[in-house]
Amino acid sequence: MIVCENLVKIYKTNDIEVVALQGLDLQIDPGELVAIIGNSGSGKSTLLNMLGGLDRPSAGKLWVDGKDLLKFTDRELVKYKRETVGFVWQNNARNLIPYLTAQENVELPMMMLNGEKSKHTRAAELLDMVGLSHRRKNKLEQLSGGEQQRVAIAIALANNPKILLADEPTGAVDSRTAAQILDVFRELNSTMGLTVVIVTHDQQISRKVDRVVAIRDGRTSSEFIRRRSYREEIEAMESQMDVEAQEEDTHEELAVLDRAGRLQIPREYLEHLGLAGAKMVKVELEDERIVLRNPKTNMEEKAAEAK
Repeated sequence: MIVCENLVKIYKTNDIEVVALQGLDLQIDPGELVAIIGNSGSGKSTLLNMLGGLDRPSAGKLWVDGKDLLKFTDRELVKYKRETVGFVWQNNARNLIPYLTAQENVELPMMMLNGEKSKHTRAAELLDMVGLSHRRKNKLEQLSGGEQQRVAIAIALANNPKILLADEPTGAVDSRTAAQILDVFRELNSTMGLTVVIVTHDQQISRKVDRVVAIRDGRTSSEFIRRRSYREEIEAMESQMDVEAQEEDTHEELAVLDRAGRLQIPREYLEHLGLAGAKMVKVELEDERIVLRNPKTNMEEKAAEAK
């Protein structure tokens, strides 16, 4: 569904250039539920904007649903945004119109669509899917932050998208409400086969997502792969027979190798070896392991042996 190869994004302001993405590689299959995590400035929101057609890459390859976004004209890009993707923002002011009811907010984007069902019926169905059928006549001031975000999800589904993109959807709510919102995404993913990509800094999300991609300095640095399926984990917890399963890490972190065989080494590892800021490192093969050493330390050890 999504293929990014050596993706680069450079923002230019007067004489200043900021490189937001530095050759990012990523592949997401149809029907996947993926979380993208990273520190502020890592490039995760830039990636989401390009997947949503809100920004254009500077270089590289970006294919979504079999379409090359780098070759899109402005008209084709509008059609793509209208028919292929749905977007959920962290800030509800970008999702919702305050003086309309929940139902009217969902109906609004349907005015440009020609569906078989009336927009009124379709909006009611979408609100029911996110668990808000009983609140459809309420205005935003009468809804909690979590309920407003679920209305925003219903709006994002109004155009029957193939991909749902969410930028920090749980950033403005408490942990309990965040869990409820994430459950909505999981339900939509499993029942509709919808491809869902969530950008977040919330570590709680990793327990509800099978695949987590970490971005650091504009590149894919590692992936967190679930040790067993989310369904198996829930069944074990409900049975209360597998106490260790509730305490162990749910995911295993794997470093990502790019096409040239390069990988990003965590900063804390480099600091431990005294290599923070270093330009070179000693790489050795020991049995089945690749070992990194501080070349300065290695030279000091050899000098001591010679004495």
